[in-house]
Amino acid sequence: MPELSRSQLFVYAAVAVALLLVGARAIRGEGAPEASFATDGGEAAGTFSIEGGSGDLVVHVAGAVRRPGVYRMPAGSRVDDAVSRAGGAAGRADLEAVNLAARLADGQQVVVPERAPGGASVAAAGTEEGPISLGTATVEQMEEIDGIGPVTAGDIVEFRDEHGGLASIDQLNQVPGIGPATMEALRERLQP
Repeated sequence: MPELSRSQLFVYAAVAVALLLVGARAIRGEGAPEASFATDGGEAAGTFSIEGGSGDLVVHVAGAVRRPGVYRMPAGSRVDDAVSRAGGAAGRADLEAVNLAARLADGQQVVVPERAPGGASVAAAGTEEGPISLGTATVEQMEEIDGIGPVTAGDIVEFRDEHGGLASIDQLNQVPGIGPATMEALRERLQP
């Protein structure tokens, strides 16, 4: 058997070490790359993970957070986890208007409203002009929808919180007391 030179031994050793590192990462599951994109200010505007898992959720975090964007979260995550993943609440955020303990649902949008100058929440101060976010709507906001009274509004918010959020307005069919006419009103005024 011919003798190997020092440079050949070095190359073989480097290849062996690289293969061991790649193998160890694959076994631990930490080898999935993470990509991000930057804003004009140079800070990351959003991050998404390419790693896949059958129990993962994809959520959109918007509003008064440091890095709004679409994030992949582990199953069982809470709204607080999504806000943290988005860099945390911005200084102008009104976290009292968001149920941070609610479980996330796949496809859910989490909107963190801003505080208005008078201390009120911008989302709570909204008028009937635009749709209301199903993921963050309060009982009072639900009551503004035609055909929704305080009991039904409370039932909707309770149902949403028990199920960790709602990915679709159609899921409200499961709430007792909501019929076809109410569903039409909800579709017009709510967004998932």
